[in-house]
Amino acid sequence: MIDLGKYTVTVLSAYGAGILLLAGIILQTIAANARARRALEEQEKRG
Repeated sequence: MIDLGKYTVTVLSAYGAGILLLAGIILQTIAANARARRALEEQEKRG
């Protein structure tokens, strides 16, 4: 790993926060897709 000096904690924290936010957005998108798919199937059943 590269030496980040006195900024190691800051940089790694920023990377960690970015990864967590990105993962949250991906999970939210997957959940919204599943809800929309269920709603569409429900509408199609009704005719």
